[in-house]
Amino acid sequence: MAEGGFFIGKVAKQAGANPKTIRYYETLGLLPQAQRGENRYRLYSKEEVELLRFIKKAQGLGLTLSEIKGIVELRRMGHEPCIHVQALLKRKIADLDQRLRDLVALRKKLKDLSMGSEQPAKRGRIKAVVCPHIEAVPPDLKPRR
Repeated sequence: MAEGGFFIGKVAKQAGANPKTIRYYETLGLLPQAQRGENRYRLYSKEEVELLRFIKKAQGLGLTLSEIKGIVELRRMGHEPCIHVQALLKRKIADLDQRLRDLVALRKKLKDLSMGSEQPAKRGRIKAVVCPHIEAVPPDLKPRR
């Protein structure tokens, strides 16, 4: 440990992050601005290393940086963020459930399209600009992200 804290390279290694990412989190306000040593290098405390680990774990659960920042800000204001986190997780679950339904519907459409494209009799029916199999898809198919 450097005098007063850890250098960014060590912090990055301990938390499984990239130094650029750590600096980015500082600009977003997720991490507080790092203290600076006499050499002007960033120095991080053990608490900031733990906060970075928290951020990485929260991202692994599918939380966005904005959502994580909200949780962190609640804690910084002295509030327990657990009720907020529970509501956030419930919304995430509902969103995942909808996305799963959308993916299952898309998979069915793709399978149907794939099966139809294997039938030679249907190939010549549509004059296509590019590909008759895709152009034959009904317009209700919404673009996916």
